[in-house]
Amino acid sequence: MGQRDKKSNGAAMKILGSVKGLAVFLLLLSGVINILALTGSFYMLQIYDRALVSGSIPTLLAISALAIGLYMFQGVFDIIRTQILVRVGARLDRRLAPVAHQLVVDMPRLGYSTSEALERGRDVDTLRGFCGSQGPIALFDLPWMPIFLAFVYFLHPTLGALTIAGAFTLTSLAVITELRTRNWSSATMASTIERNAIADSNARNAEVLKAMGFASRAVARFAASNDRHLELQTRTSDISGTYSAISRVLRMLLQSSILGLAAYLTIIGQLSAGAIIAATIAAARAMAPIDMAIGNAKNMEAARAAWKRLRNTVEVLENQPKPMALPDPKASLRVEGVTVSAPATGRVLLSDITFEAKAGQAIGIIGPSGGGKTTLARALTGIWPVLRGSVRLDGAELGQWSDDSRGAHIGYMPQDVALLDATVEENIARLADAPEAQAVVAAAQAAMVHEMIVRLPDGYRTYLGPMGTSVSGGQRQRLGLARALYGNPFLVVLDEPNAHLDPEGEAALTAAIEGVKARGGIVVLIAHRPSALQSCDLIGVIQGGKLSAFGPREDILNPRPVRKQDGASPPARKPEAAPVDPLRLKNPIAAQATAAAAPAEMKRAAVREGRS
Repeated sequence: MGQRDKKSNGAAMKILGSVKGLAVFLLLLSGVINILALTGSFYMLQIYDRALVSGSIPTLLAISALAIGLYMFQGVFDIIRTQILVRVGARLDRRLAPVAHQLVVDMPRLGYSTSEALERGRDVDTLRGFCGSQGPIALFDLPWMPIFLAFVYFLHPTLGALTIAGAFTLTSLAVITELRTRNWSSATMASTIERNAIADSNARNAEVLKAMGFASRAVARFAASNDRHLELQTRTSDISGTYSAISRVLRMLLQSSILGLAAYLTIIGQLSAGAIIAATIAAARAMAPIDMAIGNAKNMEAARAAWKRLRNTVEVLENQPKPMALPDPKASLRVEGVTVSAPATGRVLLSDITFEAKAGQAIGIIGPSGGGKTTLARALTGIWPVLRGSVRLDGAELGQWSDDSRGAHIGYMPQDVALLDATVEENIARLADAPEAQAVVAAAQAAMVHEMIVRLPDGYRTYLGPMGTSVSGGQRQRLGLARALYGNPFLVVLDEPNAHLDPEGEAALTAAIEGVKARGGIVVLIAHRPSALQSCDLIGVIQGGKLSAFGPREDILNPRPVRKQDGASPPARKPEAAPVDPLRLKNPIAAQATAAAAPAEMKRAAVREGRS
């Protein structure tokens, strides 16, 4: 555990950079500010013990002018400290926000909710906000408390002892407050994530909730989660507020006790009149950082938890291996004994999948819904990690490429195409900094979507809006296909690419697949509709997480008839039935794989075909 903490702290310090040096500077600057804060105490001593006793107005003016100058210096240094802390927060945000957002991109594909992923970005906001609050000021002032305690002790040892006892009491109270709020803060954070996850789910399904009239029940579900969140947040605030109020009462009680004791010592002749006010001011200044720390205990705990999560994030990303550059894949795709489990639950969805394809080939993957086809697509593209086995391009596992270099060789079109909140050009070019117009147009033409794009209001510069909602489902699929083909990737994985396509779109899809094959790429096509399989050379049938059949398209879809034995009469020719899906009639494995999605007439036809 100690070694892990050292690695974690080392990674964190690498991100912080020169912030560590600024922290030392701020600590020293806080020392100067705290020394200058003694101005009030010395001023009272000089006023009561020198100016009033001598009755000299010039002395009074000189002391007052000096005090004003010192106060101005303290104010300037305090402003400088505050501005530096704000800029430290901005620097941390600038360095940590991209790291946190990288995790925001990765977490959903590994089974985390969107709200859990976005919480890393909120952690950065929490840390930045804390840097600009009174919390860090209290922390930087706490080490300089002994200055004020020593000053009070110098005035009289009894006053010093009382002040030290009060400081110990308030410090103990601050520690208790931090320990009491820690567990409740963690529970509150978990309830916040749960509430935000429900809110995000309701927002994403707004059309369904409205159309089918169960929005009120969704709102009630959110309200129940929100009530739990408010209960925990109230409990945390109660603890913090209660201890903060106790701290303020004890602080005022301490100040009054010091004032009363100082007055007693003055009456018996052991203290001057000026020392009464000076001791009271110094003691109050000594207690101020503790009182401020207790008041900001909730923010401090939130910042501490946020920093811990961000530090762990940095550690994970820093410990990832940096792959070396490999040649572009050009020859083959090999899937060797791949087993994949769902990241969220650990349930095995694919088991021992093995097949191979050469450059210029297209593989069609068919099977019933829930059989594991989409899971295979996620494994082939590196979205989900492989539990066992390997996916290899030209013999190299996918993990031997960095994400950026591997992505340049892979085109992927998921079932639900979600376009980015950007222009058509930026979506097709995968947010390239300076995309080549020729490459963008070539990808659009390969997907036969160029004519549709140029008819948009601003052509390729048309802004698509959130999730690409300004275009239809079929247009989104066509644009998603163009994005998958951008840059002529070696491996193109298409998951149900013709789900929303019209005949023109299906023709474009077929042409795109032929284009990839012609340039020496490999296509993996997952489909239910057999029309999409015309360009496939190989067919694989996945059902129940297993690859139950794999081979040339004709062998899978049109198996050879069994030879009749010598002397046997040829079987009677059956009358041709109405057109029926060949995947369900001509191959028993394919029939079993897709039976769940077959219409009633097709099922009955399959039964009649089998009986005859």
